[in-house]
Amino acid sequence: MTHQEIFERLWQDYITQNPATKKVYDLLVREGETIVNDHVAFRTFNHPLTGIDAIAKIFLKNGYVYKGDYHFEQKKLYARHYEHKSDPQAPRVFISELLVEHFSEHMKATVNQWVASIPLNLIKSDELIFAGNVIGIPSYKTYEKLRIESEYAAWLYVNGFCANHFTVSVNSLREYDTVEKVNTFLKANGFLLNDANGEIQGTANDMLEQSSIKAGINRITFQEGEFDIPGCYYEFALRYPEPNGKLYSGFVAKSADKIFESTNYYKK
Repeated sequence: MTHQEIFERLWQDYITQNPATKKVYDLLVREGETIVNDHVAFRTFNHPLTGIDAIAKIFLKNGYVYKGDYHFEQKKLYARHYEHKSDPQAPRVFISELLVEHFSEHMKATVNQWVASIPLNLIKSDELIFAGNVIGIPSYKTYEKLRIESEYAAWLYVNGFCANHFTVSVNSLREYDTVEKVNTFLKANGFLLNDANGEIQGTANDMLEQSSIKAGINRITFQEGEFDIPGCYYEFALRYPEPNGKLYSGFVAKSADKIFESTNYYKK
């Protein structure tokens, strides 16, 4: 499987399970825009079997190299980002993990049980990032209890392994060439923006501006019945040139911290 095939498969799962993201894509294409993926993000728990390394291995086998890491003390997360060593058009890969040891005994027990339910051959295979929900029918009571400690953990418990978000490169857009223009377009078409700490994260001084829609609401079957919870979201990133003329290629932790909140629970 080439890296192009990996992203195509991830994309098809992403838009099938999260129709709102496909609507955004289609609207921009209808406007005559060409969509380039800036980065694709993944979430996991830092359990020895499922940490960042478990998610990254398929990308490392397909030409990606480690580029930087990021710490999120408030949300108790750690992340790394990777870039393809020879294909400048390949999207960056951003993988975060929840630092489970900093949470309650309930969280630790839930994560251990969650990981134990995953077949070992799946964890060791290249299929893990496509696996989605790995526990069968989840418990809404558990989901709600996890949310008290970490929205990230609750989202991951239900949604499992998948592309948490794709990201439109605003640099590649012609008409909507600023994050402000993108946001205005999205709101005009009925999309809710993640406005945690404002609709735009980062500034030109940070070399990176980002925004995102709130995750679309999906109806999920739980042990206790059907409930509506957030799925995945779409992000937008504008990168600024560094003194050497090349676009900044990293991430800004204080901005990403708020972007994570795109999957926080909400009611329409």
